Amino acid sequence: MILTVDVGNTRIKAAVFEGDTVLERFVFDKKALEKKIKNILEKFETIAYLVVSSVADVEKQSFLAFEDQVKVHFVSNEDSFPFSNNYGTPKTLGIDRMVLAAGATLMYPNQNRLIIDAGTCVTYDFVDENNVYQGGAIAPGLRLRYESLHQFTAKLPLLTVESPKDYVGKSTTESIHSGVVNGLVYEIDGFIDEYKAACTKIIIILTGGDADFLAKRLKNTIFANSNFLLESLNQTFQYKIKND
Repeated sequence: MILTVDVGNTRIKAAVFEGDTVLERFVFDKKALEKKIKNILEKFETIAYLVVSSVADVEKQSFLAFEDQVKVHFVSNEDSFPFSNNYGTPKTLGIDRMVLAAGATLMYPNQNRLIIDAGTCVTYDFVDENNVYQGGAIAPGLRLRYESLHQFTAKLPLLTVESPKDYVGKSTTESIHSGVVNGLVYEIDGFIDEYKAACTKIIIILTGGDADFLAKRLKNTIFANSNFLLESLNQTFQYKIKND
């Protein structure tokens, strides 16, 4: 069994895998990390590997504390990946984006792939049909857009994510919801249209914490899977074991 852990900017997600099968998923706050990992390892006593992908400031020691129970692996750009990296600054490419690209490469072979991760930030990552990672884009996610309107203006309120009632906001609150949500939806659809125009055959994968909220609002056909990073972590680690 493998326990995969995704340390994001906002939350920690984890999943227990037996082969390619997900046995259970977990979501928790960073403050509860060690307690939650301890509970998971007690529940699934045959877990052999703890595989971690992190884009946030979490002490490695919090995971290394379990070295006497499982083998701990922190995914890094030094690992084996199933794609060639054509990024201009490969050392700066976030490990979460590399894991997503690896998962898409392994799960959807011989296709152009665009992976959209809608979390704190929205990342766009493109791997071509020849398994070459070409790059992508980074933009603010829904929460950042709401927060920036509040923090960098004098009077706009801080709102939480909500579906707009209409394209035309009839109040300041409605206008913010329309601008934030519809703006991001148009952005994602626009990126997808550009990639579809450039590629005759492409698969679009939407993941991240806001994936389900956004998926039903997009005009384009996509595969929505909010747990794709955890599945990709499992696939990437299995690939590493086979190829190292």
